[in-house]
Amino acid sequence: MYLKKLSLINYKNLPELEVEFCSGINCFIGQNGVGKTNLLDTVYYLAFCKSHTNNIDSQNIRHNEGFMMLSGQFLRNNIEENISVGVKKGVKKSFQRNKKEYERLADHIGLIPLVMVSPKDDVLISEGSAERRKFIDGVIAQYDKEYLNQLLEYNHALTQRNCLLRAHNLDPDLLSVSEMIMVRKADYIYKKRIEFLEEFLPIFSHYYTVVSGGKEVANIEYRSSMQEGDLAELLAANRYRDDIIGYTTKGIHKDELEMFLGEYPLKKVASQGQTKSFLVALKLAQFFFLKKSKGVTPILLLDDIFDKLDSSRVGQIVNLVSGNDFGQIFITDTNRDHLDLLLETVNGEKKVFYLEDGRIV
Repeated sequence: MYLKKLSLINYKNLPELEVEFCSGINCFIGQNGVGKTNLLDTVYYLAFCKSHTNNIDSQNIRHNEGFMMLSGQFLRNNIEENISVGVKKGVKKSFQRNKKEYERLADHIGLIPLVMVSPKDDVLISEGSAERRKFIDGVIAQYDKEYLNQLLEYNHALTQRNCLLRAHNLDPDLLSVSEMIMVRKADYIYKKRIEFLEEFLPIFSHYYTVVSGGKEVANIEYRSSMQEGDLAELLAANRYRDDIIGYTTKGIHKDELEMFLGEYPLKKVASQGQTKSFLVALKLAQFFFLKKSKGVTPILLLDDIFDKLDSSRVGQIVNLVSGNDFGQIFITDTNRDHLDLLLETVNGEKKVFYLEDGRIV
C-alpha cells in the first residue's frame, strides 16, 4: 500500500499542491509552521475521512477561502484506488472512492491502513480514558468492520439511555429497551477488545524494549465494567444513581487502559523521553499488528518523531524504520541531521522535500 500522488487545494495553510511520492521514505524538512504537519494530515484525512488534529471540517479550510479539496492516488495490492474529498462551508462533505460517493463514511475505514505518530499522541497519556478507548477502537475498526457497526449501535443506545436519565424518566420499559441493546453490543465489543489486547500487548512490550534499549519495562492493563459482573444487572442496579448524575456510569464506554512504567503509573513517573518512547512503541505495535491482521503493509506517518528523545533512542528508532519491515513512510523534522542519519541507512527509494510558506520549494 502506498500513496503515489497527492493533490490539494486550500487545506489549512497549504494553498495548492500537487506532488508525487516514492514507495519508500518521503522526508519533509522546514521550519516550524511551514505546513509539514498539515501535509501529513492530508494523507491521514484520506485514510480516515477526518483530520488528525481537528474534527471540524470547516476549520480545515484555508483562511479566507470557501472550500478545500484533497485527492490521493493510492496503489493497494497493485490495484489503483483514487480517493477524493471536497468540503465547502455550509455544505455536506463529499467523500469519494473511484468517483463514487460513499453512502456511509464508516465504509471507507480500513481501506487504507495507516498509522500516525504525532506530538498530539500525548493525549493518550495526559487526557481521560476516552482517548485511550478511541485508540483501541481505531485500531480494531481498521480490520473489523463489524466491530465499528456494533460500536456505533452501542453508542446510539447509550445516547438514548442518557437522554432518559437527563429527563428523569425512569420508566423501566423504556430503559430496558436501551439497556438490552447496550448489553448485546457490549458483549461483542468487550470480547473483541480482549482478543485484540491479548495479541497486541506482547508486540508493544517488545517494541518498548527495543526503543528504550531495554532500560525499562512498560505495561498496559485493561479495566472494564464487564469484569465487575453481568452488565444488565449493573445497569438496572445503577438506574437511580445514574438518574442523579445524569449519565450512564457502567458499560464499555467507561473501559480504561492503565499504563505503567515498571510498577508505577506512567503519567506520574515518566520523563518526557520515556513518555515519547512509550507512545512510539504503542504506534509501532499498532503498525505491525495491522500489517499482520490485514495482510497489507500500512502507510506510516512520523511527525516530529525525534523530538524529546536522547541520541540513544533516536538511534534505535532509526535502526527500526530503516529496515525492510516497513513500506511507505512520511517523516517530518526541522533538524536535517536526524533525517540524514536515517537516509544514510536506507537502501530503498527515498525522497526529500523542502517546505516553505505552505509550498514545496
